[in-house]
Amino acid sequence: MISNTPSPKRPKTLAELGIDTTLLREILLKTMLRRNLDNVISIAEALRVSVPVAQELVEITRDYDMIETLGASRLEETKNLRYKLTDSGRRAALDALAQSEYTGALPVPLDDYILQVKAQSIRDAAVSREALEKSMGHLILNDRMFQKLGPAVNSPRSVLFYGPPGNGKSSIADGIRNAYTDHIYVPEYIEYAGNVISVFDPLIHKVVKQETQDPGQLRLQGGNFDQRYILCQRPTVITGGELTMDMLDLNFNPVSRTYQAPLQLKSSGGVFIVDDLGRQTTPPQTLINRWIVPMESGFDILTLQSGQKFTVPFDTKVMFSTNFAPKKIFDGAALRRVHYKIFVGNPDRDEFIKIFIMTVGQYPIEMKEEVLSHLLLELYPTVDNEYAAYHASFLIEQMISSCRYEGIEPQMSIGLVTKAWDHLFIKDSKNHI
Repeated sequence: MISNTPSPKRPKTLAELGIDTTLLREILLKTMLRRNLDNVISIAEALRVSVPVAQELVEITRDYDMIETLGASRLEETKNLRYKLTDSGRRAALDALAQSEYTGALPVPLDDYILQVKAQSIRDAAVSREALEKSMGHLILNDRMFQKLGPAVNSPRSVLFYGPPGNGKSSIADGIRNAYTDHIYVPEYIEYAGNVISVFDPLIHKVVKQETQDPGQLRLQGGNFDQRYILCQRPTVITGGELTMDMLDLNFNPVSRTYQAPLQLKSSGGVFIVDDLGRQTTPPQTLINRWIVPMESGFDILTLQSGQKFTVPFDTKVMFSTNFAPKKIFDGAALRRVHYKIFVGNPDRDEFIKIFIMTVGQYPIEMKEEVLSHLLLELYPTVDNEYAAYHASFLIEQMISSCRYEGIEPQMSIGLVTKAWDHLFIKDSKNHI
């Protein structure tokens, strides 16, 4: 799939990189030393720039007597020249490494990154009903739910899914993120005031493979865009009870002396799902207070170790999912700022039948109508016919486990489902587990 997102223009000169020359020179020297690079093609690949730009940087650094040419005349074709650091270049590289271990891809200036974020904003990404229904194909949802989801997905505003546990709130949020099928450009690093911030995260950003006419082409020749960026699927960050406030701030690495971008910056152009809201050590009200201004303004404020503050884009669709009553975890002002509040309740009888039949197809077990009838006519009436979406997979897995214990092929029976039912509820309470 080819991305329709405007690609970041490929810099043709050193000046178009937008980075201070001193910082560029230090990164070049450190990278050559650490990776033992001796030719302009490998240097260009390591720095994620074109060969002419890499050559320009090499020439400037050579003018400072920090790089010298090996075994060739300066009249020879530049791409065939070999280079090494001079003694002063090696000292400068070691001094720079003492300040920061950062080497490799050159960073993108923050101002340039902001422009790219605007060009590929999640706020402008439209999702059709067809795409949404396809991404929700693993769920049983009625038309009323799609009528609620459609506007919420196509709005830049945040969404809150709430309701009893086990009915697909997290799965719906997951389906929404899968409805976005276009691609964006993610920088490996960005730079602000001489500070380098790592943005690309292989655990979050899924790289889009690019076709080239020559399979042997170098990465720097594989795309007609700024190679300091990587073409990726729109990112998704999913957090649960482990989410803490420090994950939303810059994380300084004292060894490389670079910063790791916070989760909301890594999710720029994509989706941020806060699952199990209310299970975090941080109170939900504190969490949403941290994001109230960014969600409305589109910009976040980060702080460097020096105390200097600066703004970065907040271009992520935030989705909250909770089993708690919203009024118990948010005040009125917070709820007002969550523009879409979608209740995901228990399925009715007909919906549960569809869920059960669909779920059976996902397991190595044959559907037995008498088992489903026993559930509907004998067992569920004992709990006031209170169905939940997760019951189907729970009961089926219990039956399969019992079969394994007995050493028989996975199968359904009234006896097996009755045993499984005993594990579904607490006997001395009407409340679900």
